[in-house]
This record gives sequence, C-alpha cells and structure tokens, in this order.
Amino acid sequence: MSSLKISLTGPVHVCSYRVLYGDTDAGGVVYNANYLRFFELARSSFMRQYVSSYKEIEEAGFILPVVESYLRYKAPARYDDLLTIKTSMQQISNFSWRFNHHVLLTASLKLLVKGFTVHACVDKAGKLAKLPSEYLARIAEVTSTPDS
Repeated sequence: MSSLKISLTGPVHVCSYRVLYGDTDAGGVVYNANYLRFFELARSSFMRQYVSSYKEIEEAGFILPVVESYLRYKAPARYDDLLTIKTSMQQISNFSWRFNHHVLLTASLKLLVKGFTVHACVDKAGKLAKLPSEYLARIAEVTSTPDS
C-alpha cells in the first residue's frame, strides 16, 4: 500500500487534544472519521494564529471548504490519550491550500496518523474566488509550495 508524502514545512503549529470517550468506537479506539475533526481543530488554530480566524474570513464573504482529504493510519489513539497535532500549510494556488497534519501520542511522540486536507476559496454563491490581498500576503508568509 502506498503512502503519500506528508511533510511539515514552514511554520508548524502545535496543539493538543485529549481523546474523549465519545471519540472512540466499539473497539475502544478513536473512530477513523474523528481524525478529520482533530484536523479541523488544528487547522482553525493554525489559521487564527498565522492568517485570520475563519469567522473573519466568512464575514469578508469567503468560505474555505474542504475539497480533498487523505488520512494514513499508523496506530490507534484511545480514550483519554493526550494527542499532539502538528500542522503546516502549503499553497497550491491563489485559490487553494493544503494543510498537512501529523497526530502524535504526546507521551511517546509516536506518529499515529498523518494526513492532509485541501481547501478551495469560494464566495457566498459557491463560485471560485480569490481572497483579498491582505489574507494572501499573510498566507504567503507561512506557506511552502508543494515542490519546496
């Protein structure tokens, strides 16, 4: 089974998350789709620190929906585990960005999951749009390109 390269480049944002009982499935491990929620938590925190809050971007008339996602599971997380989520951002174009994520078990720094989400910028009508220059300038400061 192949695995895509998902490296963390540029500024790396780090946040923590304690696994709740409701995050787990009948097998006692974090349900697979919940890692996308963890990615969202980390991505929102990254954006707030380096670019702008999603709320501010939405108030400016733009939405950044997920258009692609990928996860590679290496080992499970369990109830009450403390996770470290590391996130970086790559610019694909003036209309889309990729957030790379690594989810680690904080106690051992063991890599549990790696993955990414790709986001496009659309206006309130759902049409592809370019963010205003002040946002693009902030993004340019914290992103790498897929080739770097």
